[in-house]
Amino acid sequence: MKYEYAPDLQVISDEISQLLFPHVKLGRVRCFRSYGTSSRGTIARCHTIGKLIQKALNTDAFYVLEFISERFDKMDSEEQIKVIIHELMHIPSTFGGGFRHHDHVHEGNVEKNYRTYKLLKDGGEDGERKSFFRF
Repeated sequence: MKYEYAPDLQVISDEISQLLFPHVKLGRVRCFRSYGTSSRGTIARCHTIGKLIQKALNTDAFYVLEFISERFDKMDSEEQIKVIIHELMHIPSTFGGGFRHHDHVHEGNVEKNYRTYKLLKDGGEDGERKSFFRF
């Protein structure tokens, strides 16, 4: 396996996090492309440092989003955004080094988050970003 930092995906991941997942600490998530996988059907993975290793190293949680180039790069941009959202959804609101599982991270919730992302990113009919958090 070969790993390469993916600054293009980092920018998208950071934007999605700012709009949808404010609990994500932008400086503690990195995006990488991987090449040469032997896994079947996997498009992307979310990795973290386990809590014991965090304690041993006296460090906070850190997450790595891995995008398998052979599959991810062939997808259209909409599907790529959904994959990035899917991987970010695995990061729990505590940002403590654990994972949200597929009972929460599933196609229905990814689709809801994708629609919200598009609304927030593209804005409404007047072209301005809308906030769902204003009352």
